[in-house]
Amino acid sequence: MEVLERLPERVSAVELQLVQLRDEMRAEFSATRASDDETRRLLRDGEEETRRLLREGDEETRRYMRILHEDVIARISMLERPRRSRKKRDSEP
Repeated sequence: MEVLERLPERVSAVELQLVQLRDEMRAEFSATRASDDETRRLLRDGEEETRRLLREGDEETRRYMRILHEDVIARISMLERPRRSRKKRDSEP
C-alpha cells in the first residue's frame, strides 16, 4: 500500500524530469541549428573566397602566358634577323 501512496510523487518527479529533458533538448537543437547555420555561412564564404582566388590565379596565369608569348615572338624575330641578312648578302652579285 505504501508503494501506491508514493506513486503520484514518483510520477510527478518523472514528469518534471521529462519537462527538463525536453527543455534541454530544445536548447541543444537550437544551438545545433545555429552552429549549422554558422558552418554553412563559413563554407559559403570560403567557397566565394576560393572562387575569387582562382579567378585571380587565372588572370595571373594569363598575364604570365602573354609575357612568355611575347618573349618567344621576340626571340624568334631575333633568330630570323641574321638569317634574313645572310640571305640578302648571298643573293647579291
